[in-house]
Amino acid sequence: MTDEPVPVSAPRTVSPYNAANVLTVMRIVLVPVFLGLVVSSQLEGTGARIAACLVFCVASATDFVDGWIARRWSMVTSFGKVADPIADKALTGTALVLLSVYDRLPWWVTLLILVREWGITALRFWVIRYGIIPASRGGKLKTVLQIAAIAWYLWPVPEPFDVVGVVLMGAATVVTVVTGADYVIEALRLRRNARNAPGSRG
Repeated sequence: MTDEPVPVSAPRTVSPYNAANVLTVMRIVLVPVFLGLVVSSQLEGTGARIAACLVFCVASATDFVDGWIARRWSMVTSFGKVADPIADKALTGTALVLLSVYDRLPWWVTLLILVREWGITALRFWVIRYGIIPASRGGKLKTVLQIAAIAWYLWPVPEPFDVVGVVLMGAATVVTVVTGADYVIEALRLRRNARNAPGSRG
């Protein structure tokens, strides 16, 4: 008597047209809207400046929501893996550059954070053939601090409470640098382990 073959279910195909990716695209679309509001306000007054801050906060919130949806309902796609970090960097990068353009934030802070952010994104693509570098708790804390600091700078906060933004940005900058170094170490470790694995061609 021969054993009958056990049916194997086909691998689940995730459509790129899902809620998580829609939110990611929405975040990208909101970047020029945010840019236009900041430029029109020149970070003076209240109306357009408050609107810019609210758009930034809504766009930033989609970053947390789309990630949760993708993990909760297994909607992770190749498009999302590429578009999500690009959307994040486009939003925060635009905000940081605008803050420096309007003399609210020193350029060295903006450049330091941008080099770290885009450098780590490039690093992740560099080692993707060896494995995925997951977001660490420090990386998530960095994101929260950056968003909080930028939002504080954008909102027309009166003195002396505006100093809170400086403190938040200082903390965000420190955590950004520290976590960046951690990611570099993790990437090098991942690459070394993969190259030393049995059967690896290097």
